[in-house]
Amino acid sequence: MRYTRLGSTGLQVSVLSIGCMSFGEPGRGKHEWTLDYDDTRTVITKALDAGANFFDTANTYSDGSSEELVGRVLRDLGVPRDEVVLATKVYSRMRPGPNGAGLSRKAIFTEIDNSLRRLQVDHVDLYQTHRWDYETPIEETLEALHDLVKAGKVRYIGASSMYAWQFSKALYTADLHGWTRFVSMQNHYNLLHREEEREMLPLCADQGIGVIPWSPLARGRLTRPWDASTARAETDEFGRTLYGEQDQVVAERVLELAGRRGVAPAQVALAWLLRNPVVTAPIVGVSKAGQLDDAVAAVDLELDDDEAAYLEAPYVPHAPVGFQ
Repeated sequence: MRYTRLGSTGLQVSVLSIGCMSFGEPGRGKHEWTLDYDDTRTVITKALDAGANFFDTANTYSDGSSEELVGRVLRDLGVPRDEVVLATKVYSRMRPGPNGAGLSRKAIFTEIDNSLRRLQVDHVDLYQTHRWDYETPIEETLEALHDLVKAGKVRYIGASSMYAWQFSKALYTADLHGWTRFVSMQNHYNLLHREEEREMLPLCADQGIGVIPWSPLARGRLTRPWDASTARAETDEFGRTLYGEQDQVVAERVLELAGRRGVAPAQVALAWLLRNPVVTAPIVGVSKAGQLDDAVAAVDLELDDDEAAYLEAPYVPHAPVGFQ
């Protein structure tokens, strides 16, 4: 495993982040394909043994049970708190009522305490806004996050999935008031969706922001034949909105190049991301322990310029998706 700084901070993270949306009590929340305690423990143990130290979850994953399992497993394994970087998110609806979601001061203060309780820790290392809140002034959100940092409940703050103008506004506003600045952007970026290359990635490079892409394997589309199906794919309503038939050619080239190199397709897709100097750590979701082997192997796989160009050539521009 390699390690790198998260953006311009001094925080050292593994170049693979373990996405925890696949962890959660089956039947809670929107997903039926999540891993229970035993399987979650197997994956987290394997990730730690491989050197991964960066775990990304969210309050909304499996109705909070993702955070619960991550916290329980790390406690049961006896992992020292300072040896892992825990990231979670706030924004999505967690309960009925007018203040059960969003990025108001009230919602943020409530949800950080709930997340800390579920994770069984006294602070999180990276607290991220899951989406842009159009109903709350960005000043209110940023000051609330700043106060959490000063209170010691949060070490760094990050953002996810928004337009570049929104992120630029947030950075400017924080600087204007002397508040804590976002240090990372968790955005939708992979071989099938490269719209972030237009504005967001150059903005992050200019501002020293760490980039931790979600869905680096395009919901599994870059790991298997295009027509193959999985339990997750069959029930993933959100995933169906992200990719279409126009993306098939790119996916097929990933499989073709993987065959020529004698590696798994996931290794090729991740290696393509990791060769981009703006990318800090793709967030890799793991539903089977064996998938982690491919992710770890991708760290040492180097694609040359011709191979990267071959993968990129068939790309078709997309409308931005995944912001809501």
